Amino acid sequence: MAGPRRDTRGIVEARELLARVDFRRREPAPELRSLIEHYWLIDWDLTEPYASHVVPHPSVNLVFQRYGDEAPWAEIAGIGLELFTQKLAGRGRVCGVQFRPGGFRPFAPNRPVSYWTGRRVPLTRAIADPGPAPGGDQQETTGARAVTAPPWTRLDAEIRHVVGPDDEDARVAALDAFLLGLAPAPDPQAAQAVALVDRVRGDRSIRRVADLAAAERMSVRSLQRLFAACVGVGPKWVILRYRIHEALERAEADTAVLDWSALATELGYSDQAHLARDFTATVGVPPTAYARPRR
Repeated sequence: MAGPRRDTRGIVEARELLARVDFRRREPAPELRSLIEHYWLIDWDLTEPYASHVVPHPSVNLVFQRYGDEAPWAEIAGIGLELFTQKLAGRGRVCGVQFRPGGFRPFAPNRPVSYWTGRRVPLTRAIADPGPAPGGDQQETTGARAVTAPPWTRLDAEIRHVVGPDDEDARVAALDAFLLGLAPAPDPQAAQAVALVDRVRGDRSIRRVADLAAAERMSVRSLQRLFAACVGVGPKWVILRYRIHEALERAEADTAVLDWSALATELGYSDQAHLARDFTATVGVPPTAYARPRR
C-alpha cells in the first residue's frame, strides 16, 4: 500500500480547520494495514473556540483524546450518519484510529458492526459489555468482550501512553502496541467487505447496489447482509457517501467556477438536482452556496 491518504475528503471547510490545528495522518504497523486505514493526529492551542465539521467516512474510529487538563479517555465512534460537529477550545490532543471499512469487525467479533453505527461508546464501557457470542449464540461467553483489550488495571495507562507523549513517533508506537495487543483474528468476511468498499471508492462505474452485486456475482440481499455485519451501513449508503466526499473535495479545491451539472454526471447522478439534494442533506447547505465563498 502507498502511504496514508493526503486528501481532505470529508472535512468541511478544510482550509479553515487546517489553519487552526496541526493535523497529520500516519501509517500503522505493517501487520495492521489490512484492517486500519491510518492514524490521525490532531493538536491545537486556540485563543478562540472553533467548531469543526466532518462528513463521516463509512469507517469506525477508535479515538483517544485529551482536552485541557482533563484526564485522557478513549471511545469507539461508530459510523456517523449525520454531519459530525466538534467544538475545539483551548489546548487539546486527539489520536485517532480510522479502521478500513470492514476492518473493525475482527476487533469486535461479538456484534455486527451495524450495532456501533451512530454510537459513541467509551472504551471502558465497550470492554465491560461483551454482547452475544459470535454467530448470535446467547450461551455463556466467559472471557469474551465486545472489544478485546488489556485488563482494566492497565487500560488507563494504555490511554495515557497514547495521548501523553509530545513525540509523535511515540504516540504512533503506542497505538501500534495497543492494537497489536488486541490480536484480531483473521476474518474472511471482513476481508471481503474491505475489498468491496475499496472497489466502490475507486470505481465510478459502480453507481447502484445492483452494479456492485452483479460485478461480484452476489445477490443484493447477500451484499446487504455482508455490509451490515462487517461495514456497519448498507452498500447504497457507502456509494452515496463517497460521491458526496468527492463533490465536497472538488468544491474545496477548484479555483474556477465548478460545473455542478458536469460533476453530477461524472459521479453517476441522473441530474444536478439529485446531487444538490444529497449534498444539501449531508453538508447542510446547497453545493453552489458552499462553493461561493472560495471564489
